[in-house]
Amino acid sequence: MTPKLEAKSLSYQVSEKTIINNVSFHVTQGEILAIAGPSGSGKSSLLRLLNRLNEPTAGTVYLDDQDYRQLSPQQLRQRIGYIAQTPALQPGTVLENVTIGPRLRGETVTEETAQQLLTRLHLTDYDNYNVSYLSGGEQQRVAIARTLFNQPEVVLLDEPTASLDHHTQQELETFLQELINSSQITCILVTHDETQAKRLAQRMIRLKNGAMVALEELKPVVS
Repeated sequence: MTPKLEAKSLSYQVSEKTIINNVSFHVTQGEILAIAGPSGSGKSSLLRLLNRLNEPTAGTVYLDDQDYRQLSPQQLRQRIGYIAQTPALQPGTVLENVTIGPRLRGETVTEETAQQLLTRLHLTDYDNYNVSYLSGGEQQRVAIARTLFNQPEVVLLDEPTASLDHHTQQELETFLQELINSSQITCILVTHDETQAKRLAQRMIRLKNGAMVALEELKPVVS
């Protein structure tokens, strides 16, 4: 299968410290690829390179065979969505946060679509809630809804269930699996929980000291 996203020889240095060292991999459409490794191995730094939240020192990334440096940051981050471990929401309501991307681009927003997405994330009737009153887990689900409302082709998830209780974590995992199976979104998931990686992902990269030390097949891609 043609890669949806391909990283080639990615490296990232800060001052003289190497954070990511010559990492290459690809991910196909509809696949979940997990990135695992000990704390400080470079998992989150690698994820941030994939939509230029950090700029590679060497190497590049291809999206549908196009060097992602040929895309504007706005185009790139609409096509490759990023969900941080700690949600960074804007002051205002849940609905305002979920729809902020299209509104900033001057596009017409369909509130019904946003509300349907919130319902799927167990946030029914939360649209007019002020985000400052939400729990950490609720804020994380709003951040996920905000990213998905942009209809990205690839989603980067940095420990998306870290702030959720066990029941909500299970619900979110089920939602992500259903979403990917129905829409064929490509996901790259950073997780410290290898059992979660094995539940969700088709393949798993292992990082150590910024280098890729293994690539494991977990299960076939569902098409």
